[in-house]
Amino acid sequence: MSLSCFDPRFGERMLSVDEALSVLGESLVGVMRTPRSERVALAQAPGRVLAETVISPLDVPAQTNAAMDGIALAQASLSDAASGELLNGRGELSDHCQLSVIGSSLAGHPWTGRALAAGEAMRITTGAALPAGADTVVMQEQLEYRSAQGEGEGLCEGLVDGDAGERVVIEGVTSIRRGQNVRQAGEDIARGSQVMAPGQWLTPAAVGVLASLGLAEVAVYRPLTVAIFSTGDEVTAPGETLPAGGIYDANRFSLVALLRDQGIEVLDLGILSDDEASVSAALRDAATRADMVITSGGVSVGEADHVRSALAACGELALWRIAMRPGRPLAFGMLRATPADAESSSGQVPFFGLPGNPVATMVTFLQFVLPALRLLSGQQRLAKAEEGASATTLAQWQAPRLQLIAGETLRSRAERVDYHRGQIVLDGQGRQVVMTTGRQGSGILTSMLLAECLIEIPAGCATLHAGEPVMVQWLGSRGIV
Repeated sequence: MSLSCFDPRFGERMLSVDEALSVLGESLVGVMRTPRSERVALAQAPGRVLAETVISPLDVPAQTNAAMDGIALAQASLSDAASGELLNGRGELSDHCQLSVIGSSLAGHPWTGRALAAGEAMRITTGAALPAGADTVVMQEQLEYRSAQGEGEGLCEGLVDGDAGERVVIEGVTSIRRGQNVRQAGEDIARGSQVMAPGQWLTPAAVGVLASLGLAEVAVYRPLTVAIFSTGDEVTAPGETLPAGGIYDANRFSLVALLRDQGIEVLDLGILSDDEASVSAALRDAATRADMVITSGGVSVGEADHVRSALAACGELALWRIAMRPGRPLAFGMLRATPADAESSSGQVPFFGLPGNPVATMVTFLQFVLPALRLLSGQQRLAKAEEGASATTLAQWQAPRLQLIAGETLRSRAERVDYHRGQIVLDGQGRQVVMTTGRQGSGILTSMLLAECLIEIPAGCATLHAGEPVMVQWLGSRGIV
């Protein structure tokens, strides 16, 4: 980084979103600590970050097995059996044949007898181990079972081993291919292969894969702790009487919810009195107990309060203007942990001061703070950096973009990135298109309540017309996936 993020020149010009992501990434990498880990039961693993390399101790599936109910056989037996049955005497192979049924292989109860010989078949259920001598499974719908005496034609009920003389008629022989409806041992996961690496977010699918390996517990990184507080004489806690000129503390509750949705442990400092001494004391305490400190409002250029001076006394603070809407002002700093935490590489704790408008608070959290938390928590990158971009840019921990069709004309200013709150609707042609939620002011918090995504209008684009492609960030179950 050629210029420190705390250099005053950063505050003298408008930063692009990409510049801010790049500088933040470089700054955070410089103070990262090695995440602590712990072992947890698999049932407690969802939503945690994997802290170990997982090597498969077995093949998955563990044995070659049937993908559906039917009969197991050697595909070569079909052509041998069919060759003895001619169609109308013209010398053409019949499209059906008969084989002897010698037993059954059931899921959890595999066949333990001899291998199949030529002209023999075996009943089999989905997931059951393929018997020796078989390489193919024919589905039940192509089968008709017959007794040795020719009685009871049709599909036989029950699965009884060793039905003396039972035979099966197979239809559509010419369509059957060797290996069909068979799942090979290890075709999903091979024994000894790497399944997951440290940094994997443990989704329900990831936990299912770990369970399929027989793992009862797993090493995960311990959750980060984030301290959060509000300041301002006008800020009032929900449940209290709202004074004249007061506002309820919506931002702190929105941020706490976003943090907990990520599995973050929250140190809620509440509403601090708007004086330098109390803010300084709270910041010093938070720096020794938290991995990051967040507040909203009160740190922008021109704000008349004591947060900035308290921050300057506890560490370093940079005030930035970012070319985006909502969320132009952003404060970033490093608090000194006193004494320096032995588990920290530098004794510095990142600080984010987010804008005071409710929508701007949430949007800047999603664009900057959430990627920073993913980085610090040890999560893997969600995307690779573009060629020429900083190797540590936080853009790699942002949610991937999806391309949709604009359902209406969207307007912005060419010199900034606009994040409109959007909903997915069906247009007159039955296509999924994205529309805004209505009024898009930074204080319209209901626009986030209605939003399913953020519509990203890039810098350099003043107008996107209806029907044109547009990039969106999907708002999912983890705030933004």
